[in-house]
Amino acid sequence: MKIEQIRARIEETEAKGFRPFRLVMASGNKYPVPHPDFLFMTSRVVIVADSRGYAHHLDPFHIVGLEEMRNPPGKRPRKRTKGR
Repeated sequence: MKIEQIRARIEETEAKGFRPFRLVMASGNKYPVPHPDFLFMTSRVVIVADSRGYAHHLDPFHIVGLEEMRNPPGKRPRKRTKGR
C-alpha cells in the first residue's frame, strides 16, 4: 500500500470527523489507529503507537489494507437502556 493512500484516508475523514481504522499487514497482523496522533509516516516507514505507548515500525510495502474500526481499542460499545 502506498503512503499516499493512507494519508488520503486520514485527510478524507478529517473533513467528516476522524474514524478509527486498522492497518492490515501481509502477515495478518493488524495495528489499530484510534486517532491520527497515533500515526507517524515518512516515505519509507509507518510508525503506529499502541495504547501502552509502544511504537511499531512498519514497512509500507507490507501494509496490504485498511480496515474500519467500530470502536476504539479498549472501549466497549455503549449499552442501550429501555425507555430512552
